[in-house]
Amino acid sequence: MQKLNFPEYSFRFKNRENTLQIFDPVRKKFLVLQPEEWVRQHVIQFLLVEKKCPLSLVNAEKELKVNGLRKRYDVVVYNSDGSIFLIVECKAPEVKITQDTFDQIARYNLRLQAQYLMITNGLQHYFCKMDYALEKYSFIKDIPAYIL
Repeated sequence: MQKLNFPEYSFRFKNRENTLQIFDPVRKKFLVLQPEEWVRQHVIQFLLVEKKCPLSLVNAEKELKVNGLRKRYDVVVYNSDGSIFLIVECKAPEVKITQDTFDQIARYNLRLQAQYLMITNGLQHYFCKMDYALEKYSFIKDIPAYIL
């Protein structure tokens, strides 16, 4: 798999029926190693190791309804009070991050109301802080470390 713009992490792999799989510590199972999954697993390690997010408050690949449509977010980190600290939208490395990507995470956030947003294709990362009073988001250099 392609080298991504994240620190080096160790992952668990297995080969099953000639298909390489990677272990997801959030969903506690092996998943087919596709390019987007490679990015998602790096994001999860980044959140756990660098940002000190508790594993118990990280969720991955869950369904939500947006305007009556069924959608799936990539990663969400909850605060201990149940509110949402962060939503992450992951794309495969070859996928360009466009305005459509920002629109997608913004639609999810209408429902989820996170403090921070992260968009990444593993090579480029964008971080935003939400300002609900002004109904906008502003780009920031990085998301803060998780505070319990």
